[in-house]
Amino acid sequence: MKKAPNTPSQALSSSAAHAGQPLAGFQYARSQFEELVDMALGHAKKLGASDAGAEVSEGAGLGVSVRKGELENVERNRDKSLGVTVYLGQKRGNASTSDFSPDAIRQTVQAAYDIARFTAEDPVAGLPDPEDIADSYPDLDLFHPWAINSEDALRIALECEAAAFATSKKISNSEGAGVSAQQSHFFTAHMRGGERGKPGIFSGGYASSRHSLSVAPIAGKGANMQRDHWYSSMRAPEDLASPQAVGRYAAERALARLNGRKIATTECPVLFESPLAAGLLGGYVQATSGGALYRKTTFLADSLGKRVMAKHLDIVEDPHVINGKGSAPFDDEGVRTQKRKVLSAGKVLGYFLSTYSARKLGMRTTGNAGGSHNLVLTSRLTQPGDDLKAMLKKLGRGLFVTELMGQGVNYVTGDYSRGASGYWVENGEIAYPVHEITIAGNLKDMFLGLEAVGADAYNYGAKTVGSILVNRMKVAGS
Repeated sequence: MKKAPNTPSQALSSSAAHAGQPLAGFQYARSQFEELVDMALGHAKKLGASDAGAEVSEGAGLGVSVRKGELENVERNRDKSLGVTVYLGQKRGNASTSDFSPDAIRQTVQAAYDIARFTAEDPVAGLPDPEDIADSYPDLDLFHPWAINSEDALRIALECEAAAFATSKKISNSEGAGVSAQQSHFFTAHMRGGERGKPGIFSGGYASSRHSLSVAPIAGKGANMQRDHWYSSMRAPEDLASPQAVGRYAAERALARLNGRKIATTECPVLFESPLAAGLLGGYVQATSGGALYRKTTFLADSLGKRVMAKHLDIVEDPHVINGKGSAPFDDEGVRTQKRKVLSAGKVLGYFLSTYSARKLGMRTTGNAGGSHNLVLTSRLTQPGDDLKAMLKKLGRGLFVTELMGQGVNYVTGDYSRGASGYWVENGEIAYPVHEITIAGNLKDMFLGLEAVGADAYNYGAKTVGSILVNRMKVAGS
């Protein structure tokens, strides 16, 4: 697709990261953040804490929304926060503030200290082990501020919505279009044994950005009205799809859903469109994450080394993709991140663990405090020509799902039940749109019954996957 209008972008260099002047769009410089963290950790030490951590952050952004050719909302956000965690042995307390004055920081540290004093000891509480700390880390080119004002954002949003209306006279209404430009930066540091700035004692931070453009047109009239949407989200504004492309594709999706039918209840194969397939990958991450594992609230408990997906499937995590939407040089605890294979030939090779959850499980952190990083699900059976048309041929006769509704997933049992809409497929071709249906199954069976992954890979945040074909699910209709 064509790119959005050219706008200035600026990558964060290592020299800029340590400059005494604020980066574009921010009020605070990295050096000021370091002083605030020093103040917080110094007061924690004065109170008697041997271990502590502090993080200071700032975010800023612009959001503009329109509807039916008129401005609806302009919102500018600017927020800041300082959080402190204090350890008294294996007792832990934390507190935060948005006031950066010395008195407020001392009061916040005191509050964290008091909470720790009256908290029960936790044998696994504490800073990450020194050997897991990121003593150095790469610049992943995550900061591309968008120098856009509200007038230009308004123009782009209007162009996007207008492109949707111009696609067909059947586009009768709109839920609106929006432009968002967001950026943030942070600095965090640990104090271990009353000391800082030594190997195995973390300090670091960086700036990042995320921008988006979206629209939700409505097609048809009266009882035959259908809504759909599309969007583009990138770290760099010049990588966004053009407003015309986003608007036109959103309209085409809404138009394709007109004259939808109900279908009889049945069992059949189900093809998940690639953005929805990313949601299934997210379900796998949640089921193999530390908190669910040590609490035994997941259907994939004790699954390490076991086959939980079809044999042709692999999942790779790569936190160091340059400019990646899920990239991070270290996790939320300052633990180094690294590329790894988490699933091979359907077998679980690794979980998603923070320091705390790893200790609860008697394991070692995987650098996933804060979540997963740039996951890619692939199939060893996928061919370069396996686009959506080819995947519909593989489906043959069944349901192609393009929208899911509700949150009907039970991660304790794996039971899966979601409202859905999409298209009925006959002989590998879309026959007609369908709506008001429910698809149901169990994630354990769905993962094992995953027959194919398309070459139509789509990046949804920190996850990339093509369309996914599940061999059989229950479809509840009329």
